[in-house]
Amino acid sequence: MTSPLTAKGAAGRRAARPGASAIRRATAADARRLTRLVRGSGAYRGHYAPMVAGYRVGPDYIEAHDVFVATDGGGVLGFYSLVLSPPELDLMFVADDAQGLGIGRLMIEHMAGRARSAGLDAVRVVAHPPAEGFYLSVGARRTGTVDARPPAVMWDRPELLLPVT
Repeated sequence: MTSPLTAKGAAGRRAARPGASAIRRATAADARRLTRLVRGSGAYRGHYAPMVAGYRVGPDYIEAHDVFVATDGGGVLGFYSLVLSPPELDLMFVADDAQGLGIGRLMIEHMAGRARSAGLDAVRVVAHPPAEGFYLSVGARRTGTVDARPPAVMWDRPELLLPVT
């Protein structure tokens, strides 16, 4: 299943990267690139850096989950992972240089389609605190807070529910 990747023409936003074209299922061969995207994410610098310092998206994870990659003909612009039972958006990252191009919204649309085809009506999202605004902007509603779990997660996180119907 593919989705066209287009940028919104809002003033002040960068133009779409040439060749941005598809969302495809991730393969085990993508594991290193996805791991680099997670570990290099600007959203996890400073206070949040310990969360991703040793994080690994392994081939076994990709093979066991619904992991999809947004590509531009070879480069990875972002990826997400949908867990079907219980329904949860487990991971979602957009490359720093692709932020603001609509890639996150397109991945959410793609994920919602996958969730609907699996018979789901909503997906839980436990968000990185700075990403809460994005999830609210795509229709999620806050349902609570997930408490910190040191040493892996040192801060409370917003819990949201994203309708997909």
